Amino acid sequence: QGRLGESGGGSVQAGNALRLSCTAETRAFPKYTMAWFRQIPGKEREFWTAIRWSGVADSVAGRFTMSRDAKSQTLLQRSNLLPEDTGTYYCAAHMGVAGQGNSYYRDARNYDNWGQGTQVTVSS
Repeated sequence: QGRLGESGGGSVQAGNALRLSCTAETRAFPKYTMAWFRQIPGKEREFWTAIRWSGVADSVAGRFTMSRDAKSQTLLQRSNLLPEDTGTYYCAAHMGVAGQGNSYYRDARNYDNWGQGTQVTVSS
């Protein structure tokens, strides 16, 4: 499995835009389902959005946009940040499995490759 490297977090003012990047160091990237999870203090890591190896997308983060290229990079973007967007965002990868649906890919336990997490703090 390749490593996942995240970048783009930090402290930002509400109303500004966010662009997080995750780069996967693996030639098998097209075969991976890529996902973003978010965690806030005192709570479990929660599913945010994913794009499967098949191209099917799933999201519970309506104001965020996820994209991926064909080579190695996954992006998570959002304009007009709000203080409640504060949290640690994790990139995750899972080798594509045929026949699995949204409930499978929303479960953090099914991901075996994680980035280090990037903190995003939005101040009002």
